[in-house]
Amino acid sequence: MASIGDFDPLHANIPATKVEISVSCRKLLDRDTFSKSDPLCVLYLQGVGNKEWREYGRTEAIDNTLNPDFVRKFLLDYFFEERQNLRFDLYDVDSKSSNLSEHDFLGQVFSTLGEIVGSLGSRLEKPLVGIPGKKCGAIILTAEELNNCHEIVMMQFCANKLDKKDFFGKSDPFLVFFRSNEDGTFTICHKTEFVKNTLNPVWQAFTIPVRALCNGDFDRTIKVEVYDWERDGSHDFIGEFTTNYRELSRGQSQFNVYEVTLLSFVVETESTFLDYIRGGTQINFTVAIDFTASNGHPAQPTSLHYMNPYQLNTYAMALKAVGEIIQDYDSDKMFPALGFGAKLPPDGKISHEFALNGNPHNPYCQGIEGVMEAYYQSLKSVQLYGPTNFAPVINHVARYAASVKDGSQYFILLIITDGVISDMAQTKESIVNAACLPMSIIIVGVGPAEFNAMEELDGDEIRISSRGRYAERDIVQFVPFRDYVDRTGNHVLSMARLAKDVLAEIPEQFLSYMKARGIKPSPAPPPYTPPGYPLQTQL
Repeated sequence: MASIGDFDPLHANIPATKVEISVSCRKLLDRDTFSKSDPLCVLYLQGVGNKEWREYGRTEAIDNTLNPDFVRKFLLDYFFEERQNLRFDLYDVDSKSSNLSEHDFLGQVFSTLGEIVGSLGSRLEKPLVGIPGKKCGAIILTAEELNNCHEIVMMQFCANKLDKKDFFGKSDPFLVFFRSNEDGTFTICHKTEFVKNTLNPVWQAFTIPVRALCNGDFDRTIKVEVYDWERDGSHDFIGEFTTNYRELSRGQSQFNVYEVTLLSFVVETESTFLDYIRGGTQINFTVAIDFTASNGHPAQPTSLHYMNPYQLNTYAMALKAVGEIIQDYDSDKMFPALGFGAKLPPDGKISHEFALNGNPHNPYCQGIEGVMEAYYQSLKSVQLYGPTNFAPVINHVARYAASVKDGSQYFILLIITDGVISDMAQTKESIVNAACLPMSIIIVGVGPAEFNAMEELDGDEIRISSRGRYAERDIVQFVPFRDYVDRTGNHVLSMARLAKDVLAEIPEQFLSYMKARGIKPSPAPPPYTPPGYPLQTQL
């Protein structure tokens, strides 16, 4: 499925293509007494080694319906040579809480990404199971490979004298956009807000990636339905029309007057992570390693820091896997490497921010090999102690990030730890402060500990907050190392997957900083011409 044009030497050892999964359900259980269920779908992926299920993402919740078509999609990398196990759980949302145990379970289904992609028309329908003696309805999963178009479009619509549907007041109209599929069916791709009590609505302008609207096929049919919103979910149908991207791109004109009228249509090219890298943005990579006593004495084979002469310990494996990919983006290959939670020679002072190479004024190591060497030297000289404090190393990197906010540099801190944080309140505070800086934090959890606190710091579901202040953006990505220890002993593949998943959110976090600050990528420098060669000029 991946074309030759997608070749990327960084990830060439794990061929993958981007697939978007759309979720619909039919005839769900009704768990509400006075109205219909308010369903939400949660996707879980299974770890490579220990088969643990981890939450990957959630759709939006839809009020009062047993037949939801969710707008929010799941974007997955499809590795065609691997079995990627998926689990979809449905819940009836009863409150604002993000804790799933507080909502009613509606059923689940197990599948693989290959099964969905390989179904007729890449559309798989399966019965939901999981509640004994009950028919839970069905789930419909549709996969579409995404092409690489990077345009986003901003559109705005209005309408005039819509059909009146409400008996007493005027309508509360909203629009639903669908893109057509190869088999003639339609997939929902956007829903506007509803405008209260009017037959002449002007909806807010909205942006949508061109690939979500038509996946780069400008003549693909786009269907728009107009509804009158009702609180109980029984929205009244007002009308519909079809168009396509090519028509819409003509902008405000007689061609774009339907049941509703197109007011504006603006296309922008979305800058990618690589556009900024090509334009000269530097990635600065810092490593922080947990030297607390809970890791076990480095001389003991049971220790996570055990210095085995024949193979890397888990700290070294995680460091190598992630570091080797990041170092490609760091031009000087000099990495500050820090440790925390140890007593240092000569006086046994506890430090939560010490240089692994022993030089506090210059903690830089040459390449990932240099970091590994400094790590091994530290294990021989420091005493593992405690507590596990993250805030000092986060603040250390944040001080540097705060001094360059112009988009020329971006800072990534990799923390490798065995677990339970001692300074949770201070860590949250430091993350909230760092969220407005050009900075991301990757936490790799090693060992068998419970990592609940880490999941909390990884603000995918609930944005992290401190003293009533919410983080401006999500900057933390957490992965447990044990999900990637391949039972077959194929460490190369599992380390490549670890690196990929650890780094998956970095480009998005990076782009969210640049977009929020209105920083555009600098133009890439012209190709180098050796002295004495004439420059090619355009006639």
